[in-house]
Order: sequence, then C-alpha cells, then structure tokens
Amino acid sequence: MVAFFLEVGLLLIVLPWSSFWDRNYFAYAWPGIRPLLTNNFVRGAVSGLGVLNLVAAFAELMPIFSRGDRQDVPGGRMPDSADSRIEP
Repeated sequence: MVAFFLEVGLLLIVLPWSSFWDRNYFAYAWPGIRPLLTNNFVRGAVSGLGVLNLVAAFAELMPIFSRGDRQDVPGGRMPDSADSRIEP
C-alpha cells in the first residue's frame, strides 16, 4: 500500500506540469475540456492530491520507523541509556 501511495503521489505531482499532460488524448477527443485541463488551478489541484498521497504514504511508514514499535525488545521499546548501564 505504501508503494502505491508513493507512486501515485509522485505521478500526480509531476504529470500535470509535464508536456504529457498537454498532449492528452481527452483534450484532442473533446476540445471543449482542453481549457479546463490546461488551467493552472486544475493542475495545482491534481498536484495537491499527489501531496495528499505522499502524506498518506509517510503516515503508513511512520509506525515502521517509530521507536516504540520495536518487536525485538521486550516491552516494545528501546532501553534508555541509563537502563542499559551495568553496575560493577
């Protein structure tokens, strides 16, 4: 799911501002929607959806990299440096 969110997010951010967006099949098939597709506000809205997808991807990744979700340490958290000292 994370890979999907990342991929779609990056595509939605980049594609509206590329020449691929201007050479769209739908813009040639229906010339009436060409002004809508080339409008900068529409391009910005599509890029905004891409940013939301990236935020969703990073939200899915956060539990993986967070400190409190360690499975190899009893109790699910890393010991503090004061807890790991060995007293002679």
